[in-house]
Amino acid sequence: MDRTTRQRTEPGSAADEERRPGEGSAASTTRDPFIDFVRGFSLLVVVAWHWCFTIILWRDDGPHATNPIRFTDGLWTATWLLQVMPLFFYVGGFSNLMAWRRKQLRGASVGRFVWGRVKQLAIPSLALAITWAVLGSLAAREFDIDWTRRGVILVISPLWFIVAYLVIILLFPLFLRLHESADALALVWLAGLAWLVDVTRFKHDMFELGFVNMILVWGFCHQLGFFYERLLARRTAWMLVSAGLLALVALVYSDTYPGSMVGVPGERFSNMGPPTMCIVALVVFQAGLSSLLRPWVVRRLAESETWRGFGSTINRFSMPLFLFHTTGLVLAMFIGSKFGFYDTREPTVRWWVFRPVSFIGPLICTLPVIYLFGRRWVKEQPSSG
Repeated sequence: MDRTTRQRTEPGSAADEERRPGEGSAASTTRDPFIDFVRGFSLLVVVAWHWCFTIILWRDDGPHATNPIRFTDGLWTATWLLQVMPLFFYVGGFSNLMAWRRKQLRGASVGRFVWGRVKQLAIPSLALAITWAVLGSLAAREFDIDWTRRGVILVISPLWFIVAYLVIILLFPLFLRLHESADALALVWLAGLAWLVDVTRFKHDMFELGFVNMILVWGFCHQLGFFYERLLARRTAWMLVSAGLLALVALVYSDTYPGSMVGVPGERFSNMGPPTMCIVALVVFQAGLSSLLRPWVVRRLAESETWRGFGSTINRFSMPLFLFHTTGLVLAMFIGSKFGFYDTREPTVRWWVFRPVSFIGPLICTLPVIYLFGRRWVKEQPSSG
């Protein structure tokens, strides 16, 4: 292949950006190892955050979770990199689009495609929620424990992300139609409507209105993933990093939005529940940053057996690990509390010293759960995720 041909077909090149939406090259139906890596790695970051930085506070109604951001000045800036749920929706958008194109080539309908994706996530998530609801009910009745409701909520609370993602998948036909008819204009509409929701919500103190952004903001993150191949050029990536970061700084320092991209007890509201315009700015920043890092990561995956093994492992086990990691955390906390661990009410020097190894207990307790309940699901999961 000569240089001219490579320029015409290379994702992110000028010629690639001129393609009409839905007209991908051969690469448009083939797998991207970077996307697989980022999807698995982003879930791993979420799990590590919960294992290492969860602080349990006991109140009259039971356990409540907080994190060190509440107690440590300036730590909220770390969430601009560590809050990776927007990035997961972004790479999920590209994965879903490519998976749909492959199914389309085989003659599948969009409805059948969506139902297949929904079943992959909904069945194990629903099974986990029902199991914990039953266990909590039995514990409350048999042992007269009055805080089981809060305990169950704490364990299954990460499933909100699965619910949000399932809603976006159910709306995939609509987002696909928008992409094919409006192209990048769809992003403008989604971001603009999300901004209007925020303005109206804050001006008229209408908290419930913010839940409309569960569709608009997460839909924007997912829709942005449809443009992944067009965002790989280095200059485009730097444009996204600059625009997203400057927008994020402007929003936070307008005194309208909290600086943290994760929920912090005591804040006026959370940028995540429901999502705000800060998440729109964050995903633009993270999409650009991921495009800049992509060549380096792809080279490592191609050259290093260790990197390939790591990428394959996290991609295979990331979702069952995400589903069961709070179960393992609760088991570790129950056992550790007998030996004086997990009794911290706020970060201390000792608490920070143990952060690098604090994942070991929850990991040990989670692995048997995955072995007992997650093996079949792991085997059935296609690597496309």
